Amino acid sequence: MEKDMQKDSGSGAPGTPGGGRLRRRRGSNEVPPEVAKVNGNHLLVHDRNKYKSMLIRMYSTVWMIGGFVFVIYMGHLYIWAMVVVIQIFMAKELFNLLRRAHEDKQLPGFRLLNWHFFFTAMLFGYGRILNQRLVNTVFQDKFLYKLVSEFIKYHMVTCYFLYIAGFMWFILTLKKKMYKYQFGQYAWTHMILIVVFTQSSFTVANIFEGIFWFLLPASLIVINDIAAYLVGFFFGRTPLIKLSPKKTWEGFIGASVTTIISAFVLANFFGRFQWLTCPRKDLSMGWLNCDPGPLFRPENYALPEWVPQWFPWREFQVLPVQLHALCLGLFASIIAPFGGFFASGFKRAFKIKDFGDSIPGHGGITDRMDCQMVMAVFAYIYHQSFVVPQSISIETILDQILMNLTFEEQRALYMKLEQIIQERLTGES
Repeated sequence: MEKDMQKDSGSGAPGTPGGGRLRRRRGSNEVPPEVAKVNGNHLLVHDRNKYKSMLIRMYSTVWMIGGFVFVIYMGHLYIWAMVVVIQIFMAKELFNLLRRAHEDKQLPGFRLLNWHFFFTAMLFGYGRILNQRLVNTVFQDKFLYKLVSEFIKYHMVTCYFLYIAGFMWFILTLKKKMYKYQFGQYAWTHMILIVVFTQSSFTVANIFEGIFWFLLPASLIVINDIAAYLVGFFFGRTPLIKLSPKKTWEGFIGASVTTIISAFVLANFFGRFQWLTCPRKDLSMGWLNCDPGPLFRPENYALPEWVPQWFPWREFQVLPVQLHALCLGLFASIIAPFGGFFASGFKRAFKIKDFGDSIPGHGGITDRMDCQMVMAVFAYIYHQSFVVPQSISIETILDQILMNLTFEEQRALYMKLEQIIQERLTGES
């Protein structure tokens, strides 16, 4: 009887006083559900170790923001390089999510196939975005110009055959009793490429339209994340969504107000620097000098009549782009956080705490880019829909001529245009 009682006592439910030890896979960042029951409330205001985790998070945040500012200062190509590095880390974290060491040992070179598809997608995506800027960079060198023109001409077919090579590679490596794992990894790889390159392509397009259109949306997400964390840290009481137990309504509302105000202020500050507002037409690193356009020219706005007479200012000066910034701020504070909720649900489905551990206090790179992905796509669509003139400009036509016509065809077009203009002048006279 005593032995039975001791046995029952020693095999109690994990996580209960006197119970057995919590079992946890070695090297896993999975959070056992029993721990959640013991800890009780997940809100940060009730977390006993919140100040320690806050210091770690702040330390990492300072380093990230400092590095980000340095890269912005260095210019467009460095920002592009940063985006590529982020893509590689995100792909690595997501590739490892469904990786099984036992199966991989029986499939030598199978991981290499994933990266083959990754770099093929990178060549396809960036080749389409940067081809005109590459032409403008080597325009004066005839040999390089001809080489680049040939690359652009056969860019799509090159990427297609690289993909077909990977497809054949995959078929030839299929192994009996491992078909399900291999096809699962094949589908997972393509989903990763869609997730990573959809946002990254839009991000790079925003960069070369003007750093402003990359920097402002990215900064708003950072501000929203920090504000939500701090407000929730000190004042959070009401849970917001079950997918993210530490998110609170207080943090969400406080972050929304902070983000919208920050959008209006930052747009005015960023909009006064040509380095941030001028588009980059080539891949050089020289200083930019351009007409910023009407969006970045200050305008005076009179206050409405209902404003009290004792108010000292009757008009105020703003940049028109600040009104667009309010729309970006509204999206960053209300819609973009759902990218984080999606990532939280995704991690719960796979029973992991973070996608990685490369950033102390934050998790992996993917954990920091969940909201940025949603924001980058919106910023590009908003810019193309409401900011870029919809009519075809002379610059656009010239870009198409330089990119798609040979030198002989360009000269023939020039002579034809000269003939048409001469005939019109003769007819008018």
